[in-house]
Amino acid sequence: MTSFWSFHWSQPFVIWFCRKVAFIRFYGVKVQTWVGGEEDAEFVGVGARFGTTIVSKEKNANQIRLTLSDPRDCCSAPKHKLDRDVIMVHRGHCKFTTKANNAEAAGASAVLIINNQKELYKMVCEPDETDLDIHIPAIILPQDAGASLEKMLLTNTSVSVQLYSPKRPLVDVAEVFLWLMAVGTILCASYWSAWTAREAAAEQDKLLKDAVDEVPNDKAVGVSSVLDINTASAVLFVVIASCFLVILYELMSYWFIELLVVLFCIGGVEGLQTCLVALLSRWFKHAGESYIKVPFFGALSYLTLAVTPFCIAFAAGWAMHRNLSFAWIGQDTLGIALIITVLQIVHAPNLKVGTVLLSCAFLYDIFWVFVSKKLFHESVMIVVARGDRSGEDGIPMLLKIPRLFDPWGGYSIIGFGDILLPGLLIAFSLRYDWSANKSLCAGYFPWAMLAYGLGLLVTYVALNLMDGHGQPALLYIVPFTLGTFLTLGKKRGDLRVLWTQGEPQRPCPHVLLQRSQEMD
Repeated sequence: MTSFWSFHWSQPFVIWFCRKVAFIRFYGVKVQTWVGGEEDAEFVGVGARFGTTIVSKEKNANQIRLTLSDPRDCCSAPKHKLDRDVIMVHRGHCKFTTKANNAEAAGASAVLIINNQKELYKMVCEPDETDLDIHIPAIILPQDAGASLEKMLLTNTSVSVQLYSPKRPLVDVAEVFLWLMAVGTILCASYWSAWTAREAAAEQDKLLKDAVDEVPNDKAVGVSSVLDINTASAVLFVVIASCFLVILYELMSYWFIELLVVLFCIGGVEGLQTCLVALLSRWFKHAGESYIKVPFFGALSYLTLAVTPFCIAFAAGWAMHRNLSFAWIGQDTLGIALIITVLQIVHAPNLKVGTVLLSCAFLYDIFWVFVSKKLFHESVMIVVARGDRSGEDGIPMLLKIPRLFDPWGGYSIIGFGDILLPGLLIAFSLRYDWSANKSLCAGYFPWAMLAYGLGLLVTYVALNLMDGHGQPALLYIVPFTLGTFLTLGKKRGDLRVLWTQGEPQRPCPHVLLQRSQEMD
């Protein structure tokens, strides 16, 4: 259950402004360096909510000489006058506005403030600063960027920078495809789950009709491989997920991410194998129904033996090359296969279990995205998802797509839980519709899918309105999906059956057959 957000430098938005300061938004700034006339590294910072803004196009940004402040923190006036240079200063202990005023008074055209932490910090004016008059832009950079810039200045005679703030598109194609991936995954998993349930019910009816003289037991009917969760396990799942999230947060490191990659590959291999075998068995029926005994694994079909090496090679190839630009394709393929397989195996048996599960997940998402900031001084969910302090791009339990047309780059991502948990309820809705012989328009599944799609769409809107900050997707998806289901069930008079039984009552073929024979 990872929150949903775009993993990139956020689009600016207006919140609260100091009086007599222009309505300036937080905005991302690219700092392109030039050493000895040659293009060098590029860094990313955030502009302050005071001062002036920066040009949006690189071609309009001038190369300006970079100078190191003396004193380094610029809490007092610089010792040397500047000729419209960009001055670099340390975070220090004085106000941001004090640094900007001192830099402007010395003749600087802009001020780069180096934070004393690896993270960026939003620069605002203090509540008592009611009469500011700053006419140069102020940009804050992370600690590692400052160290690199300072090294450039100390080892080279000529260092200049270009400062510009490209505008990002309102909607990136990555968000559209991510929406389609999430909705499509639930759609495929729901139909597979309902189809399997229908085949199992038909097989059971057939066995019951053949058993006239005795009531069949589980061995006669066949034990289902489906795992039905109950209310206790739904609550326990969220508790365990919370504990696991805290462990991830506390032990976040390179080796721990590697361990998660291994676990993800194991799950991905199982999911991909299950999906491929189910798909290919339609064309290679004989291979799918012919079995051979394998040590330690038991009886396996020939089709499974043929598909497994490919699945292992696919997962291993992704793991070894996951830092490449196109590795997201492999991660998404394994992730989608794993989600579909889980939704095929794990079922919510009724609306009561689905309601308890989604309600707990709703509170879980809100707590670990928003409330955890009060306890841990940062959002635990977002830190874990991004893989902060691990040296990696983040945990693999995500679907992600690169923002190809965004000048800031990055990824749009969604956690597995934001698909899996609503998917359990949506798959249940289709199984109920089919067991009740409901038409498409009269069923619950189309409305549940529509509600999920709208909830995910609202998450995108909230993401853009909230400055690209991580949003708990279930905060929006759960009210849409669960609310629609409960409202329709109440209106149609099916709520009692949906809540307790999860399927309409149907006559037992075995009993009906006995009655018909008695009448004859």
